[in-house]
Amino acid sequence: MAPDVWYESTVSAPDRLTGTLFVALSNLGLAGVTALDHLTTARSDDQIGRLRSRGMPGITPVEDGEPSHPMRVYASPETDAENDYCAVISELAIPVWAAEPFADAIQDLLGRSEADVDEVVVFHGIPIPHNPDEHEVYAVSTPEYRTRRLEESDTDPLRGGVLDGVPSELTVRGLDDEIPPVGTLVTPVHPPGPDLDAALRFLAFVRDVYGLDVDDEPLRERSAAMTQYYSELAERLGALEAADAPIGTQSWPEDRMYM
Repeated sequence: MAPDVWYESTVSAPDRLTGTLFVALSNLGLAGVTALDHLTTARSDDQIGRLRSRGMPGITPVEDGEPSHPMRVYASPETDAENDYCAVISELAIPVWAAEPFADAIQDLLGRSEADVDEVVVFHGIPIPHNPDEHEVYAVSTPEYRTRRLEESDTDPLRGGVLDGVPSELTVRGLDDEIPPVGTLVTPVHPPGPDLDAALRFLAFVRDVYGLDVDDEPLRERSAAMTQYYSELAERLGALEAADAPIGTQSWPEDRMYM
């Protein structure tokens, strides 16, 4: 039996929950979290709240010695009146069996009297088998979102499959008009991550469809560095396998953390 889990939200400025709500959750590849974290950082968005889990283990992200809440709520800068949006980033993974109470917390945010969110976008990377030419963003959307955002877009619909977890919960609630129209953006990812190329695809969608200008050059540089690192690592492993002594007979240091 799944434990009794719920999520509490705290927002200092609910009147800034306006426009589009972007949602990114921690999963394999970390594409959505990476993309939305980069967006909110690059555009100097304001953290206006947080969500907190009850009844399940939590985590505390740390950067440069500073802790932060794992589930954060952001709003676009008040000085940027032309680009109205808000965001929820969860670095804490949400199990499938906890999707309903998490979606309840999102719906609670949307239902606050001061809030004025008119659509929800979920970034969802999936480690599915795919061809090299299928490194694209695909959409699963309610009819109103599709009409509003995708008719003039080059984004293709996802041909088939199923959604589960939080993306499924939010999409169904959008279909039932319990929350504003929902667009779930799906892209193939390569675990364990972070899959920076997949994150860049999400940022390209945000730029093309929403007109949000964000400098993605730092992510591109990191992606190129990671590609080079793994390419060189594969070459070294290949050289070891081709050597007379198999890898299993090599002498390795006891502390391999550097790997």
